Amino acid sequence: MNCFYSKRSAKDIEIQLLAESETQHFIDNNQSTGQWLESSLRSLTAGQHCLVPAADGSVKQVIVIVATDDNSASMWAIAALALTLPQADYYLNDSIPQQQKTQLLLGWALGAYQYQRYTNDEKPVARIYRQDDAAARRMDAMITAHYLTRDLINAPPNDMMPVDLADATKALADEFSASFSEVVDDAQLARDYPLIHAVGRASKNRPRLIRLSWGDSNHPRVCLIGKGVCFDSGGLNIKPGASMRYMKKDMGGAAHVLGLARYIMQQGLPIQLELWVSAVENAISEDAFRPGDIISARSGTTVEIDNTDAEGRLVMADALTEAIESKRDLTIDFSTLTGAARVALGTEVGVFFSNQTATAQALMMAAEEAQDPVWQLPLHQGYKYQLKSDVADLVNCASSGYGGAISAALFLQDFVSKDADWLHFDVMAFNMRNRPGRPKGGEAMGLRAMCHYLEQRYTK
Repeated sequence: MNCFYSKRSAKDIEIQLLAESETQHFIDNNQSTGQWLESSLRSLTAGQHCLVPAADGSVKQVIVIVATDDNSASMWAIAALALTLPQADYYLNDSIPQQQKTQLLLGWALGAYQYQRYTNDEKPVARIYRQDDAAARRMDAMITAHYLTRDLINAPPNDMMPVDLADATKALADEFSASFSEVVDDAQLARDYPLIHAVGRASKNRPRLIRLSWGDSNHPRVCLIGKGVCFDSGGLNIKPGASMRYMKKDMGGAAHVLGLARYIMQQGLPIQLELWVSAVENAISEDAFRPGDIISARSGTTVEIDNTDAEGRLVMADALTEAIESKRDLTIDFSTLTGAARVALGTEVGVFFSNQTATAQALMMAAEEAQDPVWQLPLHQGYKYQLKSDVADLVNCASSGYGGAISAALFLQDFVSKDADWLHFDVMAFNMRNRPGRPKGGEAMGLRAMCHYLEQRYTK
């Protein structure tokens, strides 16, 4: 990682955290530095930082004002500094507890991310000291998982179609000696993936079901399923222009499971990993699927199409069915499934559903520890009436505009066996504004929480 170094020198610059509530006390008891701090900043509030000069004019210290004084400052407290401080080598004050240092360093690295595939406008990155140890290797796995997820989502649709998702999966498989396979285009009909094929058949970028397998068959089997709608026009129920603008991110679920798979393999977790990505483009042509069509899913369930813009749950259903067909310990799916989830919790908190209370509670605790906000919505069975069709087993779009994230999750649950331990994530996968460590663009949401949870569950 180019934002870290592991050998200290006398020229390194200290970063000190100062609680907002302690600023006046600091000023009163540190005459020259305190005066410089007071005269350099417009306001002494959390999020501000100050470069303190040495006698020769060089920077000797950076003071960062944080919101808390209880040794639990946010991991994002110094995240903006990787790209804003002068290019030099820095280190965290020795008084900061090690656990907090680890979180701060991770935030620094996530703040150093830049998507540079199509531009040469790269900002210089300041480096920060980090010991080379097991914690650093875990951190590197987390960082590379985040970077991969962000990179895939940030790619424009002309360079991130189903074949490109397949290439990214194969590259990951090759790196970690995993097995890779895919079922492409009309072979999906022969192999019984009719919903995936129906959604993707209108595009010249042919639909693919991508699979990666890794790990020891004696270990617990964990299945990951990702929604890979590489661009979503809405199909014949075409989206308005403003809604279509960011639909390159509709493969964000696939990006998440690839990032999670990278972490699992890089860390060597004792898991038998099975990953599926349903990769399609929801396009418009004479071969597009239509409102009113009835399609028999892999599970045998018949689905009436009410709205072709509710396509994500269709491509997920066939993959979920296959994942559930064989013995598994945990099934996890990620998707950018509904706008209703954003209405419920906004764009910065990931929604998840679970059919197992203990799993949901453990995940919430892991998310809090990882400072990765996700929140559970209920699988309220009372809303299943919204998926009732007059002519088929299910309709793909709820009859009501209310509770849309729940009704979409209930649709998926119909393809999950009752005894399954299942987690379903409905995430934005995109930052709509710049925040420290979280630049505008593709984002991994719930990824750190899941990595932390899987480690707790399988490495006890």
